[in-house]
Amino acid sequence: MNLRRDVFQAISDPTRRAILLLVASQAMTAGVIASNFDTARPTVSKHLQILTECELLKQAQNGREIYYHINAKKMKEVADFIEPFRQMWDARFNKLEDVMKKYKPNT
Repeated sequence: MNLRRDVFQAISDPTRRAILLLVASQAMTAGVIASNFDTARPTVSKHLQILTECELLKQAQNGREIYYHINAKKMKEVADFIEPFRQMWDARFNKLEDVMKKYKPNT
C-alpha cells in the first residue's frame, strides 16, 4: 500500500525539522546527516524517507553517494499556505499591543 505523506505531519517532528535546517544550506549524505543526531542511522534514514516521500527533500546521486537537498518549490508551497495565518496572527497581536499601550493600571 502506497500512502501519501502529509507535509505538515512530516514537519511536526522536531528531528525532521532539524534535518531540514541542516540541508537548507548544502546537500548532505545520509551518513553526514545522521552524524548530527544521537539516534541510530536507520532512524535518521526513516526520517529522510518521510521527508523525501512528501517531497520536502530531493535526492541526487553522485557516484555511490546519495545527497539530500531541500526542494525549494515544495518549501515555498508550505510557506505560501502558512502566510495568511501568519498575517492574521500578526494583525491580532498588533491590535493587542495597541490595547496594551493604552492600558493604564489603577494605582
